[in-house]
Amino acid sequence: MADARVIDGKAIAAGLRQRVGAGVAELVATGAPKPGLATVLVGADPASQVYVRSKGKLAAELGMASFDHRLAAGTTEADLLALIARLNADPAVNGILVQLPLPRHIDTARVLLAVDPAKDVDGFHPINVGRLGSIAAGAPLDFPVPCTPLGVSMMLQHARGALAGLHAVVIGRSNLVGRPVAQLLLRADCTVTITHSRTRDLPGLCRLADIVVVAIGRPEFVRGDWIKPGATVIDVGINRVATADGKSRLVGDAAFDEILPVAGHISPVPGGVGPMTVACLMFNTLQAARRAAGLAMVAA
Repeated sequence: MADARVIDGKAIAAGLRQRVGAGVAELVATGAPKPGLATVLVGADPASQVYVRSKGKLAAELGMASFDHRLAAGTTEADLLALIARLNADPAVNGILVQLPLPRHIDTARVLLAVDPAKDVDGFHPINVGRLGSIAAGAPLDFPVPCTPLGVSMMLQHARGALAGLHAVVIGRSNLVGRPVAQLLLRADCTVTITHSRTRDLPGLCRLADIVVVAIGRPEFVRGDWIKPGATVIDVGINRVATADGKSRLVGDAAFDEILPVAGHISPVPGGVGPMTVACLMFNTLQAARRAAGLAMVAA
């Protein structure tokens, strides 16, 4: 029997994918075109190829149109920007995903800035980042939200229900995870403490928290005696560490085995936040297609 304290990201993601598939069918039934997701990969990095292929396959499984653009590693920045401009202007494309990292000779910030904010299904465009930072509590999310933070928010709601009044400690202040997670928790009426490498007495702060979200890229950094009994821990980290037999295994930023007996809920690595990130990309693409068709957003 599965441990009820372990937040099953695979199962939650499967439910979200089912909702997205139903939403796609409903949208198409109105006479609107299929939502279209364009993926752009520069170079032949094996891991990136796997990620892009899996995203395109999932989009097709959910009834979306998938547009796969593979560019040589030596593609110039000008040529990449020209492709993005064409995708921005293409009404069949609702979402644009530029797979990172890009080759060194390409300015990543400039490329991400070139993506139409309405088609920025990763939620990385500065306009969308700014919208998230300025949104009022309870206001609708009618713009793309970064996929991993959105997935974290959904997992917390699944585990805890209403989050209002809970104290959340976010470990990590990156623009990709920590800060947007904090903004989503504020929107849910949590009291939020953002911590980082200069924070004093981090274990003490964690012991006061009802929710701990950790995303710093340090294997098993958060220990079991940092966690208040019954608290919820969301582990965004993914680290490969060597094992005694010369192989390796994946671990998060939290010491799972230490925390499990103490926490009310904890997300595992793997099988936690990762599946939610991909499912939220599909959710964002559906939302972009609904916006393009002049329809209301689906609740997150």
